[in-house]
Amino acid sequence: MSEEIVAKKRVFSAIQPSGMLTLGNYLGALKNWKSMTEEFECIYAVADLHAITVRQEPATFRKQIYNTCAILLAIGLDPKDVTLFVQSQVAEHSELSWLLSCYTQFGELSRMTQFKDKAAKHTDNVNLGLFGYPTLMAADILLYQPDFVPVGADQKQHLELTRDVATRFNHIYGDVFKIPEPYIPKVGARVMSLQEPTAKMSKSDTNVNAWVAILDKPEDIMRKFKKAVTDSENKVCVGEGRDGINNLIGIYSAITGKTADEIAAEFENKGYGDFKCAVGEAVVEELRPVRENFEIFISDKKQLEDIYHEGAMRAEYIARRTVSKVMKKIGFVR
Repeated sequence: MSEEIVAKKRVFSAIQPSGMLTLGNYLGALKNWKSMTEEFECIYAVADLHAITVRQEPATFRKQIYNTCAILLAIGLDPKDVTLFVQSQVAEHSELSWLLSCYTQFGELSRMTQFKDKAAKHTDNVNLGLFGYPTLMAADILLYQPDFVPVGADQKQHLELTRDVATRFNHIYGDVFKIPEPYIPKVGARVMSLQEPTAKMSKSDTNVNAWVAILDKPEDIMRKFKKAVTDSENKVCVGEGRDGINNLIGIYSAITGKTADEIAAEFENKGYGDFKCAVGEAVVEELRPVRENFEIFISDKKQLEDIYHEGAMRAEYIARRTVSKVMKKIGFVR
């Protein structure tokens, strides 16, 4: 008697190629991207269309797209097991974005907190793309009919909008879109700034000691952790209002798998200096194979292009079916 083959649930996620990816990107998202491939059918995109809501220098932008693709491969994503592609190479993303924009209300987009935040930061370039960004994100997701979408705290509002738009469309035209559920990783970390631990770690921070890039050299990583802001208690344990040490414990826990209590016991008779060095060394060793693999992938641009072109073809096959169904339901002629 043959065993029944159960199809894997599908996951979709994307990351922008804007600037250097950080330890926060790695521990908060990318490390989970790798682990999810064992349980799910995974579709991952480099979201270059989203990146141009702020001005990009063409040569730098092109390099960042290549680098992001290489990093995704360097963390261990196998193109035989996942669909990995560059967003702009699947035209259906832009096509469905326009279609969905006609079913998204102006008021809904006006309430998006990320639009307000980014508009405040880029007052000289508050463009329509920035305002309609969540509709493109909804299209990114709904194209692939995923069961789950990994979300961080700053993306929950966008996924809620995606679900609302899909539900509205389905109410009008029938069962067209699968309504995706948020996926909360079993293991993950919200990594905060090493210098302002109440703020999220960000590559846009002008203080280079505040954030760690995935491709940073070991000596730079160690220097940044040794300079990390803590407090005057010199006791390694989680506590309310102890944002700096809480952040370091969260990073160490995400890498080693140890609980906060186990970490407190390990460093019971040691000070912050020892703990900062231990966290830095753990990060160095975690990122070492990623840096080494990155150099291999980025040195072979032809192989890199072949991988994301193949991924785009696989993605387009799914995306085309979704767009065709949407257009037929709306009433477009074929």
